[in-house]
Amino acid sequence: MTEQLRLMAVHAHPDDESSKGAATMAMYVEQGVDVLVATCTGGERGSVLNPKLQGDPYIEENIHEVRRKEMDEARAILGVKQAWLGFVDSGLPEGDPLPPLPEGCFALEDVKQAAEPLVRLIREFKPQVITTYDENGGYPHPDHIMTHKITMLAFDAAGDPDAYPEAGEPWQPLKLYYNHGFPMGRIRALHQYLTEHGHDSPYGEWIAGWEKSGREERAITTRVRCGDWFETRDRALIAHATQIDPDGPWFRVPLEVQREVWPTEDYELARTLIDVDLPEDDLFAGLRTPTLAAEAAARD
Repeated sequence: MTEQLRLMAVHAHPDDESSKGAATMAMYVEQGVDVLVATCTGGERGSVLNPKLQGDPYIEENIHEVRRKEMDEARAILGVKQAWLGFVDSGLPEGDPLPPLPEGCFALEDVKQAAEPLVRLIREFKPQVITTYDENGGYPHPDHIMTHKITMLAFDAAGDPDAYPEAGEPWQPLKLYYNHGFPMGRIRALHQYLTEHGHDSPYGEWIAGWEKSGREERAITTRVRCGDWFETRDRALIAHATQIDPDGPWFRVPLEVQREVWPTEDYELARTLIDVDLPEDDLFAGLRTPTLAAEAAARD
């Protein structure tokens, strides 16, 4: 009998879990996988991005509490567990030159110290697979970059009995992925479909900005076919009402078009301690065999 499969998704703010990998998580939950979202900060310095809620005095004065309630609703929709790591949102600095980050924020924490609560959580939850952001944070938000740093450190440290000895019994995750929420291949494919079928595309400026930036596209090693859960993903995202306008560009492409053109969520395998055959279509590829399950159980 295969051991219980467990997935941990490490994110910077409440709402990140619903915009990056949410359909994958909802699919795995339905399959019986135990899924935990680790949220690094409370999102308390995030702007209210939904124009319908901007200027609401209660929201502005109680943004931390509001975003916690939004996270609770999204968590319930996705069917996942969720834990707060307790760091303070750094905000997204703007201007030229950029202003300094606020004192005490997540991005200014010592990386080794900041990794400790994540190491503790990994040892408690015992995931075989972890997802997070690439070294650029997916986009260069200081909290996303810091999330990458502590996750990479924690992936190795969690299994090291000499590291963080007060943080519980060692547990070594076996695979770590970068989630690619918006790969340019997907954006271009949807843009092409919409324009060829006479529809307005919300992606033209996005593509032009990408091409102007000269950024290289990341490798995709793993495509998880989860289109049947796109509606669940969108409901979870809309639950973060301060961050998402339900009438905005996020939702202009019909789900049936998304399922036809690009029915997957995409990942880059960054670390693996088991042999794999790439490309994959499952974050647990190579981990569903009785032998590997027994080896994992022996460490439990």
